[in-house]
Amino acid sequence: MADEQHRKIRVALLFGGRSGEHAISAATAAGVMKAIDREKYDVLPVGITREGQWVLTAGDASRFELAAGRLPEVTSDSGKELVGLSDVGEIDVVFPLLHGPFGEDGTVQGLLEIGGVRYVGCGVLASAVGMDKHYMKLVFAGHGLPVGPYVVIQPREWEQRQSEVVARVSEQLKFPVFVKPARAGSSLGVTRVDDVTGLVEATEGARFHDPKVLVEQGIAGREIECAVLGGRGGVAPRASVPGEIVVDHGEADFYDFEEKYSSDSHARTDAPADLPAEVAEKVRDMAVRAFEAIGGEGIARVDVFVTPEGEAVINEINTMPGFTPISMYPKLWEATGVSYPELIDELIQLALERPLGLR
Repeated sequence: MADEQHRKIRVALLFGGRSGEHAISAATAAGVMKAIDREKYDVLPVGITREGQWVLTAGDASRFELAAGRLPEVTSDSGKELVGLSDVGEIDVVFPLLHGPFGEDGTVQGLLEIGGVRYVGCGVLASAVGMDKHYMKLVFAGHGLPVGPYVVIQPREWEQRQSEVVARVSEQLKFPVFVKPARAGSSLGVTRVDDVTGLVEATEGARFHDPKVLVEQGIAGREIECAVLGGRGGVAPRASVPGEIVVDHGEADFYDFEEKYSSDSHARTDAPADLPAEVAEKVRDMAVRAFEAIGGEGIARVDVFVTPEGEAVINEINTMPGFTPISMYPKLWEATGVSYPELIDELIQLALERPLGLR
């Protein structure tokens, strides 16, 4: 009994996965492996290959770090093959560091719910809504949050009535527009389109990642992000100071995948953002409202546009945002007074506090 009372909390880190954000997930896991309190937690690093194979890795963080000219990858030879998490014995909590489809979208969350295993982050519905930008916007609008104009392109209508879809986008939206996969992250497959001639190519590019596509009207404004952290013991969620993505538009059109993760990026992140106090508070309030609108738990990052008039328009919510030590979510909390190791600990403790099943 004494040994049981004093044993470390066993945390399974899930990373890699089948989405296009596999490498970023692996890099996130590397950051968590290096920063987590090993005196308090027994860490089981479980990688998922691009083919869906589960592997108990050796826990060598350096193997999964981003490096110049190399994107990390979980492969079948990364460790011992697993049939499932039950192969590693008792687990107290899972930290699903998975981005994009087949991980951030409620699929893994549903698996863990069925298995009766506690996990960090949003539940099944919140994860699914947060992944699908179409339904995300419907939920936000239903809760009175301002969203920009957009058009959804469903797979069948694009395949059967392409010219009609192009005409509809041109009629309903003003250029420039941003064409993006409805269910992807890290700006994968996102293209800025300045006139109607670029719509077909951009849509096909987005469909490479997802057959359902979203076309959003460009909004003139600053790109502001705010991190949300669940509250303990029924307390309301907490919002960080807002931060800003500042892009050198002379070198890059917008903050795409290459700008996020390239070593020679033409963008920087400011935390906190240089905003008037009343605008910063408006962004923080909107972030918490968005989190609660989807039924969020644990962790999320909310992205908004702040117009020159000081109005805020919500863009999206990420239920498992980038979580490397240099990602915006940890940087925002560090600027708010919570270090990266403290943030990891807080998220795990929130997951352990949350009851299993319906809540």
